[in-house]
Amino acid sequence: MSALPTLPIFSLKGKKAIVTGGARGIGLELSKALAESGADVAIMYVSNDKAHDLAAKIGKDNNVFCKAYKADVTDAEEVKKAIDEIVKEMGGVDIFVANAGINMGGSAESYDLGKWHKVFDVNVHGVFYGIQAVSKYMLEKGKGSIIVTSSISAAVVNRPQYQCAYNSSKSAVSMMTKCLAVEWAKRGIRVNAINPGYIKTDLLDNTNKENPDWEATWLDSTPMGRIGEAHELKGPLVFLASDASTYVTGAELFVDGGYTSI
Repeated sequence: MSALPTLPIFSLKGKKAIVTGGARGIGLELSKALAESGADVAIMYVSNDKAHDLAAKIGKDNNVFCKAYKADVTDAEEVKKAIDEIVKEMGGVDIFVANAGINMGGSAESYDLGKWHKVFDVNVHGVFYGIQAVSKYMLEKGKGSIIVTSSISAAVVNRPQYQCAYNSSKSAVSMMTKCLAVEWAKRGIRVNAINPGYIKTDLLDNTNKENPDWEATWLDSTPMGRIGEAHELKGPLVFLASDASTYVTGAELFVDGGYTSI
């Protein structure tokens, strides 16, 4: 493979991307990053009624196709149906970002099993349902980039909060990333994960309001001494989605201010 000029290979112009959980928080920033880099974007959402307006604005601001599609990631048939519709409407899929996820903490000895199943249904099963549905199209074409939103929680135990279910689910999707990367390495599909640390979102803000003493521990454990901004995940995503990372697969890119280094 001959070398290409550096900046152009980061472009996603003409690419077709799908983002699950793409209408709020980290997912919204990832959707914007793809559109800003030239990709057409399909945002999959389940409960944000503003998704359609957000998608329309992203499309208009960046002069690309951007549309919202409602689908519950825990329903395999619903996911497949939505992805089939998206691929038909967009004319293909080059990038899939498995971002939808939830967190419900609590002490293990009294943790509600319904919550346990819900966390795994969204964070693990939902990720696999989406990847399996898009893999058909990527394998047919012999090319594609899949990016999973994992977490520092795949590698370390968070403190001081208890969240065994969430941590276990993120460990599962990080291993899923590696397994699929190896399985499809010679078939043109790259599979990588972004592992954010503590990132400023509405969810984190609400957590801080309910547990104001936790942030001090998080900051003390983060060498940079601050909470990350959602836009700081844009660059890592575009790198993994683009031809700038053609020899990168099975990787976990930690974006955590150094949290997992100590």
